[in-house]
Amino acid sequence: MFLCVQQVMDHSLPCFILLILIGCVRTCLDKHNGTGHYDYCVLGAGPAGLQMGYFLSKAKRDYIILERSSGPGSFFNKFPRHRKLISINKIHTGRQNREFNLRHDWNSLLSDEPDLLFQRVSSEFYPPADAAPIYLSMFVKELGLRVRYGVDVGRIRGVQSATGRSYVLTDQHTSDYTCSVLLVATGLWVPQTVDFVGSDLVEGYESISTNPDDYKDQAVLILGKGNSAFETAQSILGKASRVHMLSSSPVRLAWQTHYVGDLRALNNELLDTYQLKSLDGLVEARLEKIVIALRKEQDKRRSGGKKSERKRKLYLTLNKYKQHQEGKNSSDVTGEELPGYHIDNFPTRKPYDRVIRCLGFRFNFSIFDSSACPPNSENAKGRLPAVTAWYEGKNTPGLFVLGTAAHSRDYRSSAGGFIHGFRYTVRAVHRVLEHRYHNNLWPTTKLLLTQLQSWILKRVGEASGPYQMFEVLGDVILLRGSHCEYLEEFPVQALPHFSSLSGHEVSSHGLLVLVMQYGKKKLDYLGRNRAETDWTKAWKSNFLHPVLYYYNRLPTEEEMKLRPHGWPLPRPKALHHMIEDFLTEWDGPISHVQPLRRFLEHCVQTDLRTFYAESCFRSSLTHIKPPLFCQQGYLKQQGVADGSELSRHIRTTGLIPTEHRAGTSRDDPAFPNYLAQAGASMSSGLKLDF
Repeated sequence: MFLCVQQVMDHSLPCFILLILIGCVRTCLDKHNGTGHYDYCVLGAGPAGLQMGYFLSKAKRDYIILERSSGPGSFFNKFPRHRKLISINKIHTGRQNREFNLRHDWNSLLSDEPDLLFQRVSSEFYPPADAAPIYLSMFVKELGLRVRYGVDVGRIRGVQSATGRSYVLTDQHTSDYTCSVLLVATGLWVPQTVDFVGSDLVEGYESISTNPDDYKDQAVLILGKGNSAFETAQSILGKASRVHMLSSSPVRLAWQTHYVGDLRALNNELLDTYQLKSLDGLVEARLEKIVIALRKEQDKRRSGGKKSERKRKLYLTLNKYKQHQEGKNSSDVTGEELPGYHIDNFPTRKPYDRVIRCLGFRFNFSIFDSSACPPNSENAKGRLPAVTAWYEGKNTPGLFVLGTAAHSRDYRSSAGGFIHGFRYTVRAVHRVLEHRYHNNLWPTTKLLLTQLQSWILKRVGEASGPYQMFEVLGDVILLRGSHCEYLEEFPVQALPHFSSLSGHEVSSHGLLVLVMQYGKKKLDYLGRNRAETDWTKAWKSNFLHPVLYYYNRLPTEEEMKLRPHGWPLPRPKALHHMIEDFLTEWDGPISHVQPLRRFLEHCVQTDLRTFYAESCFRSSLTHIKPPLFCQQGYLKQQGVADGSELSRHIRTTGLIPTEHRAGTSRDDPAFPNYLAQAGASMSSGLKLDF
């Protein structure tokens, strides 16, 4: 190489060009063979991985999406086993507002293409699972995302160097992919199991037969009471002789808990057959304390004088009834060890033909070595990785967890484990990345203070992100005196780190945070008093409604930890609930708009009423400081229609000389000096119509 450089210095230009070409070819080959370096590696081409891929592609970043299967969304090729999604696909809303319609489209991903929606592959309200990979393939193709299929990453390790931390991913061919930032979007696909005596006799949801005829006249015990368990039960209700379901907790109904991961109505037919006493039922017991015992019994049915067959039967008993547990396997139990011997009306005393495990899935921690593995979450029984409020793995800087796997942040409280929720948290993570690694500020909309109320009403009436990720993502409004900056969909639990994550500072005027919340009161959700209609009691709202928090400074990490139970944020200086609205529009002049304006006026200590031009004209003549609306509108020549009678009157009286009609107070000495002290910027011209 030294010789070649020397020749270049001797005017041998072809050698230098050859050297550059060799380097370029080597780089291309490295990228093709997987041995190159990428700024961003996205692991998994499911919905979350592709959503992040879209944002990285739009920002023109150096990225690669790695997928072990031959196509995107491979999870949906098998699951749910009975092939119907529980995510709604409401196409007809009566509205043409795309943002509003996403509130009721739980399957589409975000993009700038207005027709790249799930409804192109299915019109069913609860779509078939087979439609998901088709839609995701369409998403990849039409947006030109960089996905490499057939890459099964088996090991991930973190490497520290002088230039910083990076991650190395090794696939089944021992090829390495190195990246500065790792975005894990592998979802949950490892079956969740519980170790108990006889667990080896249990069938798994991931491998059971989905043919109802295979359960004809059989007694079936299902372990679990989630959607996969009820989906399985519902498919065999018409064939099985009886279906019992067992878990440690009672059934949680989604329409009661407002958590979409709880039991959905389309899977709950067994509740009818249980409550109407048609042989099916629900029982509670800790799985760690049960025993599944195998016994062979004489078949009572005999024919032609033949000997009766000994049929395989499974019994459910409890650990406390099992004698001499040392040295005895799960199938070796006596009659005295069965529950019916101790309690003659024990609910599950009769044997079963099959026991099926339907306990959901867990994150695959096995591919991470100690240098790159995020810890287990404290909730969700440790099934998920623990992440920060901005979805970065705890103790793993530069490794972010996306999608269902990041659900530990809002487990059983919001929609972060589902497409209609995590499509927005993925966007939030991308905005964090843009600021941290590329110095791009979190996007904002600059508004005059007099426009703030209209903008808030617009957001609560149509915005999908805070609506789906209630109590998790919120809009942050930075007050700046006569104007404000509006940030959308910031992770509210990350507020103590707001400046470092967004790049924006909070001024002495403080900030507002807008979130959507459900009421915390336990009540009959179908009873007469289920909804609050009196706007003076808006804080008693039970259904989803907007809540505004006002702070004069950012909350601290300690304040966030000590916030009241069930609150998404610490106690603010001022708090405002907008009364729940049956139509979820929040546009009532008396019930919604006026109370909101009064609250905003309290926070900014300014009159935010709107005025007709004539009122502004009179106020400018009779008040030292006209209302802010008049200062930022009428007195900036935005409140008087040219050619109107009032406009002609102003010119006739000489208040605005003709040659200076388009000027400002500084241009025209005829204006009183106090107008120059308003300090309001020109209108942004934003269209705030709904």
